[in-house]
Amino acid sequence: MIRLYILLAIVFLIYCKSNQQKKKEKEANSFHDQAYAYRNAYKTDSAFIFFAKAKELFLQRKDSIGVANCLVNSAIISTNIGDYFGGQELSLDALSYLNTEKKEDQAYLHSNYNNLAIASERLRNYEEAIKFYDLAIKFATDSSAILLYLNNKANAYQGAKQYKNALNIYNKLLHRTNNDQTAYARVLSNIAITKWQLNQNYNALPELRKALYIRQKENDLWGLNSSYDYITDYYVKHDIDSTLHYAKKMLANAQQLNSADDQLFALQKLIKFSPKPDRDTYFERYLTLDDSLQTARNLAKNRFALIKFETEKHKSDNLVLQKQNSEKTYQIIIITTVSLLVLILGAFWYRKRQQHLKITAEKTIKENQLRTSKKVHDVVANGLYRVMAEIENEDQLDKDRILDKIEVMYEKSRDISYDQEMDNLNNFHETLNRLLSSFKSSNVEIKIKGNTRALWRKVSTKVLYEVEHILQELMVNMAKHSQATSVSLTFEHNQQEITIHYRDNGVGLIKGIEFKNGLTNTGTRINNISGSITFDTQTERGLAIHISFPIS
Repeated sequence: MIRLYILLAIVFLIYCKSNQQKKKEKEANSFHDQAYAYRNAYKTDSAFIFFAKAKELFLQRKDSIGVANCLVNSAIISTNIGDYFGGQELSLDALSYLNTEKKEDQAYLHSNYNNLAIASERLRNYEEAIKFYDLAIKFATDSSAILLYLNNKANAYQGAKQYKNALNIYNKLLHRTNNDQTAYARVLSNIAITKWQLNQNYNALPELRKALYIRQKENDLWGLNSSYDYITDYYVKHDIDSTLHYAKKMLANAQQLNSADDQLFALQKLIKFSPKPDRDTYFERYLTLDDSLQTARNLAKNRFALIKFETEKHKSDNLVLQKQNSEKTYQIIIITTVSLLVLILGAFWYRKRQQHLKITAEKTIKENQLRTSKKVHDVVANGLYRVMAEIENEDQLDKDRILDKIEVMYEKSRDISYDQEMDNLNNFHETLNRLLSSFKSSNVEIKIKGNTRALWRKVSTKVLYEVEHILQELMVNMAKHSQATSVSLTFEHNQQEITIHYRDNGVGLIKGIEFKNGLTNTGTRINNISGSITFDTQTERGLAIHISFPIS
């Protein structure tokens, strides 16, 4: 029954865990899909929030690639709103969940490194940006992505004024973009301006105009912005009117793109090269736009900081709640486990207790049986043998004395299950003399030496009782088996020990003889009084036995 309870508890826990896992997977997919929907609709605030929610559920599922996906998307959003440090932080966090050895992780790795490079480049850390672009190229597998990252790397070299390195990359890219007019125009425009930056006397205008023409034809508005910017810079030293013309085109195109940064770049050029009245107008526009842009970016940063704070707070609250729930679960598990253990241990203890009681009862019964058997043997069997010996060896049978002895045996047999105190302890030497002498006959001579009152004065009642029955057993065995005609018993007192020397001239111990209950009981009795018994079989004829035991 206990095993059944344990099995049911385990199945219940597994069932709950399975249901929780399915629920988590459903919620995680829902948050993730919603985050992508908001991102594609350019609702960056909502996208950021749902990517954070999806990340937490991916964490609970221990889905590392799901966590990385959410972090990379959140990092790109942060970088795009101008929170470059926040974007870098999220991208670096994403790296801890990506494995460079796994092919499925590589798409996230190259996008993540590209975001780190862009954020570093915007912070004017070009050397760091170049390293991150190299890593993005290393893990990119799509050719168009590789071309984009190479172009970005060349731009970083250009920003670092390492024009030769930039030009080497642009020249390689030019031959790989023949089938993509937009990419070709971008590389051609970059080559032209880089050559001009290396050599101010270089005529970059034909290549810049060719790139401009392609972009106009392809309606590449972002590319047009770049072309207007490069041509404006080139005309600064050649034709101020052309500089202003293309700067105004850049401003109009940037307004169409709603690119505040590109509008500011165009206004900077117009402020620098326009005449006084127009310059003041452009300056006012610049201040207003710059102020609005900084305010918007600060608000965006603050908004995203607040979103991060709320997300972390929600995460912290969830962790606290999970901890509390876990603690409650653990308490329930511990209580259940302890209860089960108590039941198991209680059942085990009860079973062992019953076994112990049964064994103890059986042992007690057996001991009582043995003790009763010994008493029957001592009182009845040996007593009867003594009476029989006296009847056999007496010439004049004293009927009354024999009847008295039989009556004594009868009384003792009635109380055989009770422990009786010995009588006449002060005359124990006389009791022994009568016992030993009772085995005397016309054919058997009994000699007793050293059995005095003083010898037994300090011996306990228990020992006296055992000694009497030990000697009775020896004498009975002598009469039954030894065929002896002469028996001597010598009692000695040596310091704190009494020794009894028994000797007869009988047949001795027969080889292979089995000890019956009598001799077995004798050995037990000697052990009870912490004594020892020695059979001396080296005598020429008969048997010698030495018994010794402490006085107290």
